[in-house]
Amino acid sequence: MHPSALQQRDDPTEQFLKLISNPFSSAFQVNAIWASLATSAGFSILLALLFSLFRPRHSVVYAPKVKHADNKHSPPPVGRGFFAWLKPVLRTKEPALVDCIGLDATMFIRFTKMCRNIFIFLSIIGCGLMIPLNLTQSTGDTVSQYGAFSTMTVLYVTSDAIWGQVICAWAFDIIVAFFLWRNYKGVLALRRKYFESPEYQRSLHARTLMITDIPPAARGDEGVLRLTDEVNPTAAVPRASIGRNVKGLPRLIKEHDETVRELEKVLAKYLKHPDRLPPKRPTMRPPRKEREEHPNGRVDAIDYLTDKIKRLEEEIKHVRSSIDRRNAMPFGFVSWDMIEHAHAVAYTARKKHPEGTTIVLAPRPDDLIWENLPLSKAARKWKRFLSAIWVSALTLVYVVPNGLIAIFLSNLNNLASVWPAFRTSMDNNPYIWAAVQGILSPAVTSLVYIVLPIIFRRLAIRAGDVTKTSRERHVLNKLYTFFVFNNLIVFSLFSAAWTFVSAVIDAERTDENAWQAIKDGKLYTKVVNALCQVSPFWVTYLLQRNLGATIDLVQLVSVFWFWFSKTFLSPTPRQAIEWTAPPAFEYASYYNYFLFYATVALCFATLQPIVLPVTALYFGLDAMMKKYMLLYVFVTKTESGGQFWRVLFNRMVFAVILSNIIIIIVATAKGTWTMVYCVIPPPILMLAFKFYCMRKFDDDITFYNRANLTDAEALAVSKPNKRASERLNSKFGHPALYKPLITPMVHAKAAEALKRIYRGRLGTFEGEGEYSDIAMDAMSSSHPGKSMMGDADTAAPFEVVPENHLDFSYYKNRPDFRDEFGGGIYGRPDDLMTERSHTPASALGEWSPTSSRASSPAPSLPSSLSGLKPHDTYDPTLNEHIHPAFRVPAPMSGGFYQQQNESETELLHHAQGPAASETVTPLDRWRTRGYGPVDQDDPSFTSYEHYRMAR
Repeated sequence: MHPSALQQRDDPTEQFLKLISNPFSSAFQVNAIWASLATSAGFSILLALLFSLFRPRHSVVYAPKVKHADNKHSPPPVGRGFFAWLKPVLRTKEPALVDCIGLDATMFIRFTKMCRNIFIFLSIIGCGLMIPLNLTQSTGDTVSQYGAFSTMTVLYVTSDAIWGQVICAWAFDIIVAFFLWRNYKGVLALRRKYFESPEYQRSLHARTLMITDIPPAARGDEGVLRLTDEVNPTAAVPRASIGRNVKGLPRLIKEHDETVRELEKVLAKYLKHPDRLPPKRPTMRPPRKEREEHPNGRVDAIDYLTDKIKRLEEEIKHVRSSIDRRNAMPFGFVSWDMIEHAHAVAYTARKKHPEGTTIVLAPRPDDLIWENLPLSKAARKWKRFLSAIWVSALTLVYVVPNGLIAIFLSNLNNLASVWPAFRTSMDNNPYIWAAVQGILSPAVTSLVYIVLPIIFRRLAIRAGDVTKTSRERHVLNKLYTFFVFNNLIVFSLFSAAWTFVSAVIDAERTDENAWQAIKDGKLYTKVVNALCQVSPFWVTYLLQRNLGATIDLVQLVSVFWFWFSKTFLSPTPRQAIEWTAPPAFEYASYYNYFLFYATVALCFATLQPIVLPVTALYFGLDAMMKKYMLLYVFVTKTESGGQFWRVLFNRMVFAVILSNIIIIIVATAKGTWTMVYCVIPPPILMLAFKFYCMRKFDDDITFYNRANLTDAEALAVSKPNKRASERLNSKFGHPALYKPLITPMVHAKAAEALKRIYRGRLGTFEGEGEYSDIAMDAMSSSHPGKSMMGDADTAAPFEVVPENHLDFSYYKNRPDFRDEFGGGIYGRPDDLMTERSHTPASALGEWSPTSSRASSPAPSLPSSLSGLKPHDTYDPTLNEHIHPAFRVPAPMSGGFYQQQNESETELLHHAQGPAASETVTPLDRWRTRGYGPVDQDDPSFTSYEHYRMAR
C-alpha cells in the first residue's frame, strides 16, 4: 500500500486535518450534556427569580406598555406579587390578545404554542419508540462500551431496527401535518375576525387597492380608473390617486434628521457638565465634498451643524413648494366606499395584469417603502437578482469561518495543537485563555446573529420590496436559508464531507481512482456517522437556548447597555426618551430562531430522540416568556395583520421534508431498499398537503370576500365624496410632503450654558444680548411641548427638556416619536376613517403637542370646513387648504377627472392652518404648520425665520 498523503505531512498540519475530520471527538461528551443541563437550568431559574424580584420595582423596563398604551391596547392588570406575572400570562386568551397586542403578536404566540404541542407529541412517540428500540437492537454490549447517549442513536443498531425510523417518518409527518392544518384553520378564523373588527372596517387601507407598473399613458386619475374598470365586477366607481414625484425630499429629510441628531450628540457631550465646560469648543471634519470650503480641515461642530440644519430646511421648503400634480409616477391608489367592492376587484385582478400593471390590496400607509414604489419591473428584477447573488455569496463565504469557529473557537486546545506558539501562551496564562474561550465563541456567534438581520434587511430594501412586511418576510427567508445551510447542514456534515475530500486527495496523490475511493468510503454511512456524532452538540445547543430565553425575559443586554450609556456616555435627551419607550419586536429574527430550532429537532428526532423533549421544554418555557413580553414590553412597529403565517407554514413543511430525507439516508446506509421505498411517499404527501392548504384557505385568508357579491352589493353606487378623495390623496400621499421636521433637544440644565456658547442672543426678550436668529425657550412643565411664554412669536429652534420630562409618555403622540415605536397602541390609527379624519387637518398629520394622553381627539375643523356634510358638492375653495400634490381636481362629466394647471399657485402657502380652537405653540415652529398667504413684499419673506415659520 502506498503511504497516505495525510500521514506524510508535518505534525501541525496532520493534527489540523484530524481535527477537521472529527471536530467533535473531544469537545462534546456525555458529561458536556449534563453540564449544559445543569448550567442552563440553574441560571434560568436564577434569572427567572431575579426577574420576579425586580419586575414590580422597574416597570419602565419590564412593563412599559402598562404606562403608555391606550385603553384598548392596555395589557391586563398585573399585581406586585413575586409570581403575580404568571396569572395574566396563563389566563389571557387569544380573543383578548388580538385586541390587546394585535394580530401579528397573537400569531407569534399561536405559532410558539403550536411548536410546543408538536414536540410534546413527537417526544412521546420518539422517546417511547426509538430509545427502547435502539437500546435493545444495538449489537454487542454497546451501552457499557460507548455510553447510553451514543447507544440511543442508530450507530450500532441492526438493520431490522431501521423499521422504527420508517414508522417514525410516517407518524411524525402525520402529527406535524395535523397541527399545521389545525392552526391553518385557526389563522383563517383569526383573519375573518380581523376583517370584521371595527378598526379594520373603519380603516382606509381596507377599501383601497395599490396599482404599480402603470404605463406612462395611464399615469393620471382617469387612466387609473380605466385600468380598474377592466377588472371591476361591481358598478361602483372608485376614487383614484396617482403617485407624485417628491424629487429629493426623502433624502433631504433623512439628512436633516441625521444632522439634528448629530448636533444633539455634540451638545450633550459638550454640555455634560454645564458648570465646567471644556476649554475648547467641539470640532469636526466636514464631508469630503465640502472640504474645499473649509481649507483648515476642521470646523466648529456646533456652528457648522446649526448652519447645515438651516440650509437643509430652506432646501426642503423650496422642494416642497415645487411639487404639483403634473409630475405623476408609475404607481397609484384606488379606493371604494365599500370593503366588499375593493376586495372583489383585488380577487378578480389577482391573476390579471391590465396593461402590465399589478393590482393588489393596499397595505397600511406606514407599511409602504416609498422609494421602491416607482421602480419598473425590469429594475425590480435586476435588484432582486443582485440581492440573491449577494445573499448566496455571503452564505457560501461564511462556510469557512463557520467551520473554523466550530473547530477552534469553541475549543482553544484544538488551536494550540496546531500552533506551537499559542500552546506556549496557553500554558503560561491558562486562566486568561480559559476566560477568552468562554467569552469569545458565544460573542462572535452572537455578533454574527445580530449583524445578519441588518445586512439581509438592507439587501431586501435594495431588492425592491415595496412594503416593510414583505421585506421582513424576505429577511426571514434569507435568515432561515442561511442558518439551515451553514449552521445545520455544513456544520453537521463537515467531518463527513472532509473525509471524502481527504479520500479524493489521497487517491490523486497515489494515482488511484478517485471515484472508486469515494465509493469505498461508503458515503451514506459516513453521513449517518457524522450526524450521530454531532447530535450531542445540538442537544447542548438547545439546552442553552432555554437560558437564552430567560436572558431575553430579564433583558440583561438592554439593561446593561442603558446603565453603561447613562453612566459613562453622554446620551442626548432624545435618546433618554427613546429608552423609556416600548421596544419593537423583531419578528423576522425570532421567527427564524424558532424555525431553525424546530428544523434541528425534526432532523435529529430519530437520530438522537432526546432532542425532542429538550425542544418541547424550550418552546413551553418560551411560549410563556414571549407572551409576557408581548403583553407588557414589546410592540409591533408595523402591523401586517398576520401575514407571516404562510412563510412559517412553508418552512415547517420544508423542515419535515428535510427530516424525511435524513431518514432515507439512514435507511440507505443501514437498512434495505424496501425501507427506502417506504419512506419516499411522506415528502411527496407533504408537498400535496401544502398545495391543498394553499387552495383551501389562502383566498379566504387574504380577501374579505371573493367574487361572490350579492346583486345589491355589486350594483351599489356611492355618491361623490370630495373629502373622501382628499383623504385618499393625503393618507396615501408620500409622507415627505408633510412629515414634521424634528427639533434639536437640549437638557434644561444646559440651557444657560447654551446661551453662553452661541455668539449673540438666545433669549426671547430685548436686553438679553445682541441680535441673533437663534432663540430658545424652556418647555412648560404643565403643558409639554408649549413654551413657558406661550406665545408663537417667541418660538425657539431648540427644545429644552426638563429632567422630569425625559419620559416617553410626554412624547408618544408626537410624530417624531410615535411612528418609530408602534404608534397604533397609543391612540387612533393613522388611517382610521372617522368624521374628523375626513378633514385635511388630520389627513396632513397635524399634531397637537398639548395632548399628552394616550388617546387624544383629532383637531377640530377649521372654520372654512366646519359646515361641510359628508356628501357636499365640489367646492374649489377647498383646494386652498390642501397641499397641491393632494388637491382634488374639478370633476368632468362621466365621473373622470381633469388635471389642473398649478404652475402659478402658491403651492404650500395655502395648506391648512391650525384650527381656531388650537393654540399655536413654540414647538410648532420646527414642525408642519399652517401656511397662510404670503406677502412677498414683506422683507422677511426670504429670511430663514420665514422658512422656519412656514414649514
